[in-house]
Amino acid sequence: MNFSAGNARRKWPCRGPACGERLMGPVAAVLLMLCAPADPAAARRSAQGPRGDLFGSQGPKLRGSLLPASVPLPKLRPAEAPSAKPDGPAAGQQVPAGTEQPAAEPVMTAPEPSACRLALTEAIAIAPSIPDIHGPGDCGGEDLVRLEAVVLPDKHRVAVKPAAILRCAMASAIADWIRTDMVPLASSLGSAITDLDNFDSFECRGRNRVNGARLSEHGRANALDVRSLKLADGRSISLTDRTVPRDLRESVLHSMCARFSTVLGPGSDGYHEDHIHLDLMERRNDYKICQWNIWDPLPQVAPLLPAARPDDAPPREAGTKSDATKSDAAKSGSVEPRTEGAKPATGKSTDKPPTDKSSSDTPPTKKRR
Repeated sequence: MNFSAGNARRKWPCRGPACGERLMGPVAAVLLMLCAPADPAAARRSAQGPRGDLFGSQGPKLRGSLLPASVPLPKLRPAEAPSAKPDGPAAGQQVPAGTEQPAAEPVMTAPEPSACRLALTEAIAIAPSIPDIHGPGDCGGEDLVRLEAVVLPDKHRVAVKPAAILRCAMASAIADWIRTDMVPLASSLGSAITDLDNFDSFECRGRNRVNGARLSEHGRANALDVRSLKLADGRSISLTDRTVPRDLRESVLHSMCARFSTVLGPGSDGYHEDHIHLDLMERRNDYKICQWNIWDPLPQVAPLLPAARPDDAPPREAGTKSDATKSDAAKSGSVEPRTEGAKPATGKSTDKPPTDKSSSDTPPTKKRR
């Protein structure tokens, strides 16, 4: 059979645009059925004509009808939600042998304040917390504060100069001692306390600064050295001054020994002659040490030589009168001047030889040893 394009035209005659329309019609219908939207409203819009939707001037349309009308957004993360865990292998995922996994970083959380820290408020003392100190050696401590001032019940402050680094328990004991014992003592003197002289607080050292000695309570931030208390009227109560009234120093001694486990002062060991050491060292059976001798004032020693007579001193009247009397008597002749070695005249002969004492009847006297 001879089949060619010319023979095919003669066998199936098709001329003009009608031939193309017959072929495109069924094809367009099939395409519309495959791409027909599920929405009835869209179906009605497509019923206007296949060519208007496919080849219209409006351009291609998005298939938004296939999505829901509103897509819900994810909820916000609550503030109290736990922190995200570090990246690691998913659940059920096997880690190859020999593969090092990154170490999870620890979560740093602030420690809860102690009961002492909660009780030591700004109404009692100005004592901000400071980080813990660890080392060198056994030095340091935890729950530390910087005691800057003690707040009195009348809102006045007793400044600690310089500020002391102490444990919270020691700082609380110092504040209670000032507020309860020292304020009434100062009131009895007609004044108020303004300053506390801090000689030493935290210092990593041995006892009495002796090399090789046991660690001092200063190295644990558990001790304070006090030298004096300053009053509002300018006076200063030096606790180791002999001239301070004895009853005043004894009152301070009794108040300290009742509150602190260790009190060392003059007469204790030779290292505390100019200050008072206080600490809260824990011992068996709550044993306490209170060694502070209240010395009396030193006696006033008389000078070895008399003081020189000042130049502007008046003349001595007694000495002037005696000298004038003697000179008048010598002029009148009532008193004969005596020469050295001369014997007084008696009118008797002096040619009599001396008697021999050994020939007398009087027994000789014995000499004393």
